[in-house]
Amino acid sequence: MKKVTFKSYEELPMMLSVLEMAAALGISRAGAYELARTKGFPALKIGTRIVIPKDKLKEWVDHNIGGK
Repeated sequence: MKKVTFKSYEELPMMLSVLEMAAALGISRAGAYELARTKGFPALKIGTRIVIPKDKLKEWVDHNIGGK
C-alpha cells in the first residue's frame, strides 16, 4: 500500500478517503475507521466507500479542540 503524505491543508483533496484522513491527522488506519464511524463525525457513506469532506473535517477538528 502506498503511504500518503500531505504537507499542507491546501494539498488535501476536497473529499478524503479514510486512509487520507488518517495520514492528514497522523493516526492509524484502525483509529481513522473508528473515528469515521463515530456519531457526529462528518463522514459520508457513498456506496461502500466512506469519504470525509475536507472543509467539514477542519470544522470538526476546530470544534473538538480541547479548551474551546
